[in-house]
Amino acid sequence: MKTVILCGGVGTRMKEETEFKPKPMVTIGGKPMLWHIMKIYAHYGHNDFIVALGYKGEMIKEYFLRWRAMTNDFTLHTKENKMIMHNNGCEDFKITFVDTGLESLTGERVRRLKPYLQDEQNFMVTYGDGVGDVNIQELIDFHKKQNTLGTITAVKPNSRFGFLDADHDNNKIRSFWQDMITPEQVRFSSKDLVNGGFMVFDNAVLDMIRPDSMIEEVFVPLSESGNLSFYHHRGKWKCMDTHKEAQDLNNLWQSDPFWKVWQD
Repeated sequence: MKTVILCGGVGTRMKEETEFKPKPMVTIGGKPMLWHIMKIYAHYGHNDFIVALGYKGEMIKEYFLRWRAMTNDFTLHTKENKMIMHNNGCEDFKITFVDTGLESLTGERVRRLKPYLQDEQNFMVTYGDGVGDVNIQELIDFHKKQNTLGTITAVKPNSRFGFLDADHDNNKIRSFWQDMITPEQVRFSSKDLVNGGFMVFDNAVLDMIRPDSMIEEVFVPLSESGNLSFYHHRGKWKCMDTHKEAQDLNNLWQSDPFWKVWQD
C-alpha cells in the first residue's frame, strides 16, 4: 500500500527553520523529520512513498538524490562518470516525488496524486511534521475491519488541530471541525480526540476531494455518511509545528525516542 506524505506547506509557525528549508527537512537527531516518518512506515513493511512537494521541494529531491553518496564510501571514476559503492548504508525506500504546486492546499495536493494512486484500492496519507509509536499494521487491519472509506488516527487533543466528535461505540466520526468556533465546542472537544494524521483511505475518496480544498474538508461528508472511522492511538504522539517543538523532539531523540519503533 502506498503512503502519501504531505510535504508542500510553508510552515509559517517555525520561520526560524522554514525560511531556509521545507519543514519536513528540519532535522531531528541529525536526520530530517521526513526520514523519521518514513522509518515508522517502513518498519511495518510499507516503504513505497509518494512525497507531495511544494515549498522548497527541490531541497527534498536533492537530499535523497545525494543520499547514497553522503552516507556511504565510494570510488568515483571521473572520466568514465562511474561510481562504485563500497557499502550500502541506505534504507530500502521507493519514493515518487511529485510537484503538487507551490501554494496548493493539502486536499488539492492529494487530488494531483491521482495518476499515481489509480491502481491502489487503498492508500495512506500522513503529514510531514508528526511522529508517533503508531502500529501501522494494526491501523490498516482496523480500517479494513471497519469497512469505511476512511480512517484517521485519533490522539489526545491539542487546540491547534481539527476536533473529532467521536462515537466510541462504533469507532466512527459523527462530525469534524477544523477551528474552535464556539466556547461550547471548545469545552466539548477538549474532552475528546483530535486528528493526529496516519490516515487510510479508499481510492473512491480521491473523487470526493473538492478542488483547491484542505484534505480535512472531505472528513465532513465522510463522517455525515458514516464512512469515517477513527483508530484510537493510546500511545505517544507529537507534532513539530513550532521551533520549540523541534527542540523538544531533538531532546526526546536523546532521552525517549518513543517513535523509534525500528531497530538500528
